[in-house]
Amino acid sequence: MKPVTECKIGCEGTIVKVTAKEPVKGRLVSLGMARGTRLKVLDHTLAKQTWEVECEGTKIALRDEEAATVWIEPDKE
Repeated sequence: MKPVTECKIGCEGTIVKVTAKEPVKGRLVSLGMARGTRLKVLDHTLAKQTWEVECEGTKIALRDEEAATVWIEPDKE
């Protein structure tokens, strides 16, 4: 189990927990980022300040501090 910020591009896995505080947690859950859903890391900026992920068919851009609160269990690295 690790946060999205420690994953490589192409990493896929299942969301284990979202540790963000409200209202950020509410927004992430409304976008489909809930425990048990699939997530794939699509890309990140060179400085890793922004992460692009796909969750349940929806592409989402996350700031680094938001991505650090989404923990996944990777399928493989």
